[in-house]
Amino acid sequence: MSLRHSIVSCLVVGVGALLGACGSDSNAGPAISFATAGPIAGAAGAGSFTFGVATAAMQIEEDQPESDWTYWSLPVAQGGLGKSPPIGDSVRGRANALADLDLVTGMHLDAYRFNMSWPRIQPTKDGPYDAAALAHYDSLVDALVAAHIKPVVTIHHFSSPIWVDDFRDTDAIGGCVPSATDLCGWDNDAGAAIIRQEMADYAGMLAARYGDRVDEWGTLNEPVNYLVASYGAAQFPPGKFFALGDGAGLVRALRNYIKAHVAIYDAIKANDTVDADGDGQASLVGLSLNHLAWTAARENVWSSDPVDVTAEHAIKRAYHHLFVEAALTGGIDSNLDGTPDEMIPGVSAATPKLDWLGVQYYARLGVTGAYNLNDAFHFQPCILPLLSYACVAPVDPTHCIPEMEYEYYEAGVYEVLMEYHAAYPNLPLTVTESGVAAEVGRRRAEHIVRSLEQIARARDAGVDVRGYYHWSLMDNYEWSYGYEPHFGLFRVDRSQPDYPRIETDGATILRTIAGARRITSGQRSVFGGTGPMTPEVLLDPTAFDLNTCTRLH
Repeated sequence: MSLRHSIVSCLVVGVGALLGACGSDSNAGPAISFATAGPIAGAAGAGSFTFGVATAAMQIEEDQPESDWTYWSLPVAQGGLGKSPPIGDSVRGRANALADLDLVTGMHLDAYRFNMSWPRIQPTKDGPYDAAALAHYDSLVDALVAAHIKPVVTIHHFSSPIWVDDFRDTDAIGGCVPSATDLCGWDNDAGAAIIRQEMADYAGMLAARYGDRVDEWGTLNEPVNYLVASYGAAQFPPGKFFALGDGAGLVRALRNYIKAHVAIYDAIKANDTVDADGDGQASLVGLSLNHLAWTAARENVWSSDPVDVTAEHAIKRAYHHLFVEAALTGGIDSNLDGTPDEMIPGVSAATPKLDWLGVQYYARLGVTGAYNLNDAFHFQPCILPLLSYACVAPVDPTHCIPEMEYEYYEAGVYEVLMEYHAAYPNLPLTVTESGVAAEVGRRRAEHIVRSLEQIARARDAGVDVRGYYHWSLMDNYEWSYGYEPHFGLFRVDRSQPDYPRIETDGATILRTIAGARRITSGQRSVFGGTGPMTPEVLLDPTAFDLNTCTRLH
């Protein structure tokens, strides 16, 4: 039958059938089966596949008064800087933590990736860890284990205690002297050494406390993305702008943050020696990186100019390989010329500091070499609305993600996975984040099926991909974008007193797939492939151009 007839037939018998095996088409791909869950690294997990979901404490939890993001977003009249939409009480993920866990179990998922709020646990540098905060996370971890859901704990997910870099002291910027209340940030070598030790001590404490129940740990979340936003473009706290000039401040931050990964890795290994799930392995420690399908571009069209192609290779080295190669070999290649300019003591090919790598994929973006923001990095990516000359219109306007102003390109995750397989064939990979901001729930269902198709394609090609974690469990605070982008499998109605969680088609399809551990041919026919997606509904059609994927005003 035709695809149109398939969809119409499914609508007749109901949405439940549509999300199940309905929509069979003789041209659809065969069903895809997924193995049972296993360890994220090590021989025992080879061939396994974990279905999971991810969140971040700063994006879902209320009441984090000592966080840098709290002061960054708080209105000026309330003692903050007002640099982004106010967080308020987020989506009350702390008060509803155990109730939200029911959403995870209800989708038949194997794992939950999250982080424990460092600002909440260590509100002051020299003070004690907060006992109530730790007890809260004890309850969450206990509930996950009781529900047979693997906890995957990230140590640092963007947000830090304000004492790491207190940007409120504007007089200190550029001449900051580290103190107990302000360590001056990652670009200050003296302060960064202290921050690194504080993070290692904090990670070691978490590993010792929760290691009897947690085996899978992540050190840093999207480190390059975080540093570029925080120390390059001033879009995240502490709001330092090193994108112009020599870029030395951003380079210092990169070097110091790489060393933080190593320090956290060692601290977890030293303190978590318990095999929590009895699979013969304890403390599997990895790192999650932000990946894009970077493509050479110039003046808003795809480019084959060697200068732009070189820029594409350079930005991939920065985003995809800088941290991985440092963790595996000890060499920091901060100028991206292919030759390390610093070696980290204690790290080498014989003593690597990376058990697994998390791939986080959302979009395709252009990059050009025609313009350079600074002397350190010879490339310029598409950054809307500031720098648009490397931005390219989506091949298909239905793949435009309006709230984020980028193009979803299905094959990008496959290409990244293949890139890593070629470079590091023995490094286990897991897609620790992938999701879509959408008002139309069916688009999220399409995104899930299409992403899993591409992951299965990589697995069939021999890539050791061990799982898929959807971003995110529920709508949340999307950093500088505020609450407008809706990434959640469950919508959150913040206008209602109890902040209800409302199931989307994404949750429904993921429940069906994870429960059966397979995608049917019918599901692939209706939701899969690489063709047009269900059109997005624009709240204000006059304010956005889907053809160019840009805001008009």
